[in-house]
Amino acid sequence: MEITRILDAALRKAAAVWITSPGHEPRLVHSHWRADALWVISGGTEPTVPGLADGAQVTVTVRSPSTHSHLIDAQAVAHLTEPDDETTQALRTARLNTKPSWDAVYRLEFSS
Repeated sequence: MEITRILDAALRKAAAVWITSPGHEPRLVHSHWRADALWVISGGTEPTVPGLADGAQVTVTVRSPSTHSHLIDAQAVAHLTEPDDETTQALRTARLNTKPSWDAVYRLEFSS
């Protein structure tokens, strides 16, 4: 799997991305880039992404942090996971304006 420099740079700066599952409208979700994967929380106090499930193919859309215009779309596969303590803390810290709780954590891995 190869992550392009543009995608890597965009995801490092993005606090939120749009995720589109086949047959569903895009949903804005908070995310965290870590270990060459995008971590996404769903449900609970966070938005639920329709169609997001273990093994689902999704499109991740990242907007430019400076202009907020479309920057890049990338295909990813979602893996339902149980994050380690460090990742859990990073996901909580990324949500500075709330105390998040979630039903599921997905690790989105990008195809080349």
